[in-house]
Amino acid sequence: MARATREAFGETLVELVKEGRDVVAVEADLSKSTTTAKFAAAYPERFYNVGIAEQNMIGTAAGLAVAGKVAFTGSFAVFATGRAYDQIRNTVCYSGLDVKLAPTHSGITVGPDGGSHQMLEDIALMRALPGMRVLVPADYNAAVGALRAAANTPGPFYVRLGRVGVPDIHGADREFEVGRAYVLREGADVTLAACGVMVAKALEAAGMLAAEGISAEVVDVSTVKPLDAETIIASASKTKAVLTCEEHSVIGGMGSAVAELLSQECPVRVMRIGIQDVFGTSGEPEELMEHFGLGKDHLVSAAKDLIQGVRAKIC
Repeated sequence: MARATREAFGETLVELVKEGRDVVAVEADLSKSTTTAKFAAAYPERFYNVGIAEQNMIGTAAGLAVAGKVAFTGSFAVFATGRAYDQIRNTVCYSGLDVKLAPTHSGITVGPDGGSHQMLEDIALMRALPGMRVLVPADYNAAVGALRAAANTPGPFYVRLGRVGVPDIHGADREFEVGRAYVLREGADVTLAACGVMVAKALEAAGMLAAEGISAEVVDVSTVKPLDAETIIASASKTKAVLTCEEHSVIGGMGSAVAELLSQECPVRVMRIGIQDVFGTSGEPEELMEHFGLGKDHLVSAAKDLIQGVRAKIC
């Protein structure tokens, strides 16, 4: 079943309140798109729509957190992080407040909305902030787990949610652990370290590589910060070749985090697949994935090049 990670947002907030969590949601006039409208319908007294005012959204959530609430914010990723960065930095993170940013419509799979709405720099912005945890769930079940984990863990969180449907990868019974990467497929020749919508693409690519006799390990790096150093180093030590795959700029994202870790702790060859320092453009999600080199065929080709370079000892 293909479900968008955003579909988990409103539904999970409703369940958290039913279970006794003192959750509130603050929205910037996009509740239908982000699905916080479901929460507003169930608990109108816990829902605050501040209008098209993202800075006010963060400030209001911060105030509610100071009052003892677990405050979630919505909006689209491009607005929730870019327009409100000062408030996130100086009000939420500087004070370590219990505010959980969970915007939707991240990455190029926003599709026809175009480059102005396709946020490709949000992981970089959020992971640079002291105290901010950054989660990028791969499917609906992982998104439910990520939202639950954020609600149950004190302090600031960024949970990156998407618009497009993605295949189910994790079972509903898998508990999401902050700071853990999940090895979804064991391999020996190359590591495909992916997050978000790219996890499904990495699994497809691994299957195609297997048909050619290449053993690819697939790691779901669902927590970009704090990074699961142990799992990533163990995989890199085994394969000696790491291909990172993300629907985000190659500058400052998950690939950068993995490369930074391995350059210090386990120097191996790393190749980063992502958006190559450009803005997005309008198109259908799958068309854009192919256009920007994020399709499964691109991953297969990149993995082969990476393995060949390792075996040839090319620096």
